[in-house]
Amino acid sequence: MTTMNLSELRKQLRKQRRQLSRFTQKQTQQRILNMIRTLPEFHASKSVGVYLDAFGEVRTQALIEYCFKHHKQVYLPNICNMNQQLTWVEISQNQYRSQRFAHHRLGMREPMATRGLHVSKLDLLVMPLLACDQYGTRIGMGGGYYDRTLTTAPHRPFRLGLAHDFQLIPQPLTREVWDQPLDALLTPTLLQRFKR
Repeated sequence: MTTMNLSELRKQLRKQRRQLSRFTQKQTQQRILNMIRTLPEFHASKSVGVYLDAFGEVRTQALIEYCFKHHKQVYLPNICNMNQQLTWVEISQNQYRSQRFAHHRLGMREPMATRGLHVSKLDLLVMPLLACDQYGTRIGMGGGYYDRTLTTAPHRPFRLGLAHDFQLIPQPLTREVWDQPLDALLTPTLLQRFKR
């Protein structure tokens, strides 16, 4: 895929995501949660890294609450300004419900960090995305934070992407050397696993 195509694709998918109704978003969130509950990797995980949706991604509120209910440790990403990688900050149910988060200049909310864990300490990493192909190649928002962070991980958590159905792209996406592929993708209608 050419650079021009890629920027067009990003633009188109961002627009599609923003146009989703609240009802569709709620339905997607519930269907994906129902599917996650059946995943062996989810059952086996004690520490779960998950994002706070901010730009039309699949919503994660129900998943986060479900994790708390089932006594899983919930970690949210925090951008480390020194190396532009993500660290993972554990939050409590109380913190989450009272929405005590800082606003990052890029537009998302972050936990007010004391100190975060390295991604290799997580069992499961739930990742947002703009697009994914049939091989697990993921396109994020363009900052490269997840790729940079996972490149340095001696142990890699199970990487699960969450997406709306239209974000699974039929044509192969160009995978750069630094791109970190997914292990699996969940949409409201399917679970797709990829070979590492």
